Amino acid sequence: MSNSISLLGLQWGDEGKGKVVDLLSKDIDAAVRYQGGHNAGHTLIIDGKEVVFHLLPSSICHKNIKCFLGRGVVISLEALFSEIDDAFEFIGDLKDRLVVSNAACLIQPYHKKIDQLRERSRSGTKIGTTGRGIGPAYEDRVGRRSIRVADLYDPNALKVKLEEALDIYNFLIKRHDEDQQEDLNELLDENLKQAERLKPFVGNVIAELKAFQESNKTILFEGAQGALLDYSLGTYPFVTSSNSSLGGIASGAGVSATSIDYSLGICKAYTTRVGEGPFPTELNDEIGSYLAEKGGEVGATTGRPRRCGWLDAVLLSHTVYLNGINGICLTKIDVLDGLEKIKICSDYSSSLSREDILESLALNDIEPQYIELEGWQEPTAGVQRFEDLNDKAIDFIAKVEELCGAPIVMISTGPRREDAIIRKYPL
Repeated sequence: MSNSISLLGLQWGDEGKGKVVDLLSKDIDAAVRYQGGHNAGHTLIIDGKEVVFHLLPSSICHKNIKCFLGRGVVISLEALFSEIDDAFEFIGDLKDRLVVSNAACLIQPYHKKIDQLRERSRSGTKIGTTGRGIGPAYEDRVGRRSIRVADLYDPNALKVKLEEALDIYNFLIKRHDEDQQEDLNELLDENLKQAERLKPFVGNVIAELKAFQESNKTILFEGAQGALLDYSLGTYPFVTSSNSSLGGIASGAGVSATSIDYSLGICKAYTTRVGEGPFPTELNDEIGSYLAEKGGEVGATTGRPRRCGWLDAVLLSHTVYLNGINGICLTKIDVLDGLEKIKICSDYSSSLSREDILESLALNDIEPQYIELEGWQEPTAGVQRFEDLNDKAIDFIAKVEELCGAPIVMISTGPRREDAIIRKYPL
């Protein structure tokens, strides 16, 4: 029985974490977002309706769970309030169920403006950001000039900090578009107005999580994005701006890394990626189009089509190792139904060693080496018992386990909550 469990995407995000949270919800007391911002997207099906949250933990839709936004999250208050309003339709008032760290850093309008201006004006490397100000907000955090939640409640100090920030950002914005510069007094008034609405949610996340742990309550740490987008361990520079791997939990939530009892990793039965960056197994052919169409591969946050390709077990085994994964949930296996042949990348052909490739994750000038398996015609969609899967699908699952070095404990066979096979429940 695990009391603290981490839920991590093992690819480039969009692995299906929202549904897994839904499956675990009956045994969770608290859920924590510890990194990222509203550049994440969690799609849930509630009472037959599709709901997408970008900032709130997926668990917020379950009334018995208390949810936290830790200090490692960069928060757009405009986006947060919008999601709180959306959630009200399904679960009512969140004042007693959501806690926002007073040490979390805020995304300001100038962060969003400079993010979009940069992305449009890049002459070299295009990253493909969401343009929501996430990167610039993290830059301010590292540069020790962030506006934090606690600053909202000291108007004099807040004005000084905003003034210092605008000295920098208005100068940068003016180079691109003079009309987009921010007015100090208008920005200060907006921050103070937002502070009043936020106040009922502000709290001490470290203290509350410590109390949950001491009471032997079950805590779920919900990762956003995927491990390959971690700004330190991912495919740099085509990464997000936070630690989306296991290491982000300690600093982003304020808990000891040794308190994580079980690490559950999520990966698709194939690979997808939104935005720019290397993708060794990408398929720019009819099979790639088939996976995209059947899998409904459109970014929940950006609305952009996802690039699709075969499962990359080289990268998967790497992220399993880096994150100490105890078990894997394999999602969207049903998308592979009907294919005559299915490939898994098991190695790379390159002038560099496999170890050196994984050290840098540049992934340039490499050729994926594939294992080819027989596909299956009998559908896996909706199957709920492992023994009801056809032999070819079972062979595929066994090969993924062998190549990635971790057991597959859960299998998602469709979008509904009940479309799942539980081989070993992680809680």
